[in-house]
Amino acid sequence: MRLLPVSLLVLSGLVLAGCAAPVDPEVTFYADGEAINVKPSQYCDLQSENCEADAGAAGVLRVRPGKPVQISVPGELADTAWSVKFTYRNGRGEPQEPLRSKLFTERDPRYAYTLVLPNPDDQLESVEVQQYGARIQTSTTGAFDFVARGTWVLSIDDRGDRRPAGD
Repeated sequence: MRLLPVSLLVLSGLVLAGCAAPVDPEVTFYADGEAINVKPSQYCDLQSENCEADAGAAGVLRVRPGKPVQISVPGELADTAWSVKFTYRNGRGEPQEPLRSKLFTERDPRYAYTLVLPNPDDQLESVEVQQYGARIQTSTTGAFDFVARGTWVLSIDDRGDRRPAGD
């Protein structure tokens, strides 16, 4: 008789575990011997609507001038359209125009990307992985833009070690 209540308890636990909300994908950033997994700052449905935002999801890594950042994405990003947008300063400390990687698509899934700055004395400021949804938006100039479905943000801490970029 006691076996039945225990069985029901185990069964109800399994049912509840199966109903758990899916976990948002994480992106891994690696630089200067350190890695960090970052949750999305924004994640929406496929139409880039019904979004959830998490302002505290941004990661922080220390990156010396001229050093690359390696980015790894899970299959659920690699099998979609995504790119990397980044901001940086030149060796004189002057902000430069933000740049973007090429667009990666499901035709040729890309699970990793190495971000290398244009010059060896440039200092990275921020990195943003953007996953695009199915929605396309028309700008005021008539150009078409994909709307981001998810964004993963890495802020750069450059207060530390000032060794030359070649180290």
